[in-house]
Amino acid sequence: MSELTLFVLQYGFLLLLWIFVFVLIFALRADVFGGRVRRLPESSAPSPPAAAPAAPVDNHAETVAHDMPRGSASSGSDIGRVVITSGPRAGLEIPLGTDPLTIGRSSESGLVIRDDYTSSHHARLIRYDGRWMLQDLDSTNGTFHDGERVTSGSPVAIRPGAPIKVGATTFELRK
Repeated sequence: MSELTLFVLQYGFLLLLWIFVFVLIFALRADVFGGRVRRLPESSAPSPPAAAPAAPVDNHAETVAHDMPRGSASSGSDIGRVVITSGPRAGLEIPLGTDPLTIGRSSESGLVIRDDYTSSHHARLIRYDGRWMLQDLDSTNGTFHDGERVTSGSPVAIRPGAPIKVGATTFELRK
């Protein structure tokens, strides 16, 4: 093998190693500090969620309600509370106000879910055109509504009673 070929291979390998290191650092930073939160455009219409069976749930998560808004849902809404249906805090009911509810591992979240499958800023529930919408915040393991994965770019309208899975915890919105 010529000296030039060996030189190019060595520095090519070194370049690939540095690229791997930077990608790893970027991924860790995004998981620790969260990603950018995208705002809903004023004129976009939500797409209806498709029905599918819910995935099995691991009951080894710790779920904590933290700094929840205590007001009732705004007029025109028939959803007034979040009910955790599976997990160690099954049966916990959290009233919804008109403010967005952030869900994640961070202590700044309105609904804190402490497990290895939940991102720091995993998802959020927001009011949009009189309906509650679910938006994934670029989470690592995804957010699921009625068995379908919610993409970070397009929030979906929530059907009352449909299971929402974040990490190893499942909950639903009820009247």
